[in-house]
Order: sequence, then structure tokens, then C-alpha cells
Amino acid sequence: MANILIVDDEEAINELVKLNLKLVGHICDQAYDGKEALDKLSKKQYDLILLDVMLPYISGFELMKVVKDTPVIFMTAKDRIEDKIQGLTSGAEDYIVKPFEILELIARINIVLRRIKTENTVFKVEDMEMDREGKIVKYQNEVVELTPQEYTLLEVFVINQNLAMSREKLLELAWGYDYEGDTRTVDVHVQKLRKKLGLEDRIKTVYKVGYRLEV
Repeated sequence: MANILIVDDEEAINELVKLNLKLVGHICDQAYDGKEALDKLSKKQYDLILLDVMLPYISGFELMKVVKDTPVIFMTAKDRIEDKIQGLTSGAEDYIVKPFEILELIARINIVLRRIKTENTVFKVEDMEMDREGKIVKYQNEVVELTPQEYTLLEVFVINQNLAMSREKLLELAWGYDYEGDTRTVDVHVQKLRKKLGLEDRIKTVYKVGYRLEV
């Protein structure tokens, strides 16, 4: 869980990002222009800022000059290489171009949070506990031996908790882009995780979509 400030003057995008970040457990504040963002930053410390470049009153690039000790991910429609270079050399952790998939944004956020050590590496739900730093999974306080693929799939579920993901997306995230197997592989591994970790009521089947880890 992290405290995140979303700064974007496009209300629909701002709300969509907030909704999805709340679903995976983050706490979000919102600002719709540079002045409002500056005011919020003067009153509260955040773990991460999601920052648009083209903002009313004060641009994202200008805000970067006053942001201190808080990691920033630019999310913007400015896709020229010159803009990307300016954003990254200004001190931002990452630069993602609109339109983007929300799962990609969440993945990038998690990478930044891990890098700055603000993310809690221990995840618990009912009798299952996952220590992502130590790569140890327990059920009812007993260590459970998972195969590398089972562990990777569980980690994908944990990172994207409460989000419905298609079998194709799970294959992409847990097996890799070049995996040539079919989606039934996902079903088999989901059944194994449910049985080994008592997650029958937590890893939900989403009709005509795929699966969701509910927490």
C-alpha cells in the first residue's frame, strides 16, 4: 500500500487511475492542475506522484523542479523522444505514454515502489502469507512448496489483486510474451494454487473473462 498523488487535468483518466489503484490497495489523492498539485505537496508527503506534463497553470516539467524526495512517474500524451528524455533526465522514475493499459501502469508503479522500498513485501489473505522479498509462501503457518511457475502466477495475482484478468493476460504476465501453450495451462495452475493455499473462495472465476484474486 502506498500514498499516491494523481495529477492529471483529464478528469476521466484521473478517476480511472484512482479507481484501479484503490482496488489494488493504494491510497490516492487527486489534483487537476499544477497549482492544486503544488498545494497538496506542501501539506502532505506522498510515496509516489503520477504526473501529467500538460497541466493548467504549472506544467509537469515545471513541477519537477520543486518536487523533492518523492518519486515521479510521468503519464502523458507527449510521445516525442525529446519529451521522454526531458522527463527522465528531470529526475522522474518512469515515463508512460497515453493511452496505456491500466495493468501496465500498475506494473510500473510496483517496480518503482519496490525500488524505493516503500512497498510492503509481505502479503496476507486469510491463512495464506506470501513474503515476496524472501520468496516464501505459507499456509496455516506452514511453508508451502510451490513450483517456480505457481509462485510467479501467485505473485501476478497479488500484484494485481481485485482486478479481473483474462487468461491471455495471465499467460503474458506469468509465462511471458513468447509462451506458445494454450490458456488451459492457466486453469490447471489456478486449481493448484487454490488447493495448496486454501484460496478456493479468493481466486474467483470471472465469467467470460478469467480470474480475480479478491482481498
